[in-house]
Amino acid sequence: MNRAQLESHLISIRRHLHQYPELSNEEFETTKSIRKWLQEDEIDIRRIGLSTGVVAEIKGGKPGPIVAIRADIDALPIVEQTGLPYASKINGKMHACGHDFHTEAAIGAAYLLKESQSELNGTVRIIFQPAEESGGGAQKVINDGQLEGVEAIIGLHNKPDLPVGTIGLKEGPLMAAVDRFHIVLYGKGSHAGIPQSGKDPIVAAGHLITALQTIISRNISPLQSAVLSITKIIGGSTWNVIPEDVTLEGTIRTFDNKIREEVKSKVYSIVESIATAFSQKVEIGWYPGPPPLVNEKTVTEIARNAAKKHTLNVIDPAPSMAGEDFSYYLYNVPGTFAFFGTNGNEEWHHPAFTLDESAIIRAAYFLNESSRELLNRHFTS
Repeated sequence: MNRAQLESHLISIRRHLHQYPELSNEEFETTKSIRKWLQEDEIDIRRIGLSTGVVAEIKGGKPGPIVAIRADIDALPIVEQTGLPYASKINGKMHACGHDFHTEAAIGAAYLLKESQSELNGTVRIIFQPAEESGGGAQKVINDGQLEGVEAIIGLHNKPDLPVGTIGLKEGPLMAAVDRFHIVLYGKGSHAGIPQSGKDPIVAAGHLITALQTIISRNISPLQSAVLSITKIIGGSTWNVIPEDVTLEGTIRTFDNKIREEVKSKVYSIVESIATAFSQKVEIGWYPGPPPLVNEKTVTEIARNAAKKHTLNVIDPAPSMAGEDFSYYLYNVPGTFAFFGTNGNEEWHHPAFTLDESAIIRAAYFLNESSRELLNRHFTS
């Protein structure tokens, strides 16, 4: 099919996916649809040991390396508020991060690669990964052996604040490591008018929140980047009773593994000190997420050249404090991750999030060209 026909087809199936979003590890119908669309074009599907997700392969007519393209396929537990005619038909679920866009871009690249299969100098493996939002999908794909033999990998994420036709590519850190913490302070409840008979966890929590903010401002260099946010507090049930306990949750975002460990150490130290000072018992839960996403220099340069070849405006993007489990792939093989302009109205995870569908065909051609260039360069780690 020609470019206009391909674009129309990709938009059509992207809208289908948008209407039927599925959450992490629940992408059963999405998986079936992806397999169907690929098999209609006689694209080979690899056997995988996961319950959701698809891995396809296009083996070229000439020997060469294996390179990979990755797209994520899961949605979010959000009630859509776009008013689009193809809005989600599944109440409380929405493609509010544009993973349907990523899926269609990768399918489009697969179609383009299939058309020129005999000319390829190697194999392109296309990974339609489940469960990016839950943070465990990439590692499951790796553990399933789907990265074996791969010498380089490329992926992208839509960027609503960039115009269509613009792509952000940079070597080095692009997205942050993600850690979640859960803290419970156990005090002693009492009558609000007789506070001396209790051990007030609310007062302790107030001091703790203030003290935790000093970790970044007074321990991390202003030339480095890190974020600590308290995002959830639960404590008390009425106005005249001091509660037994208070729960706090939040997140740490960092770009450097050394700083990541330093911040974690400081959190534990401050929490335990505050708990002791206010006669509280304490529980700390620490839940590490994806590591920092760090793009490799050579693959990034190859992708940059491929983008320019397709007249994309290449910029050096500002790093994002959002996390992305594509980083797990980059800890195993060299690769790069791009921010692709979609001229959206809202940021990721907003219930009114939309994007300009004219970016889909551009992303498909970019992934196609980048993977071909990686094969032609016979890139190795």
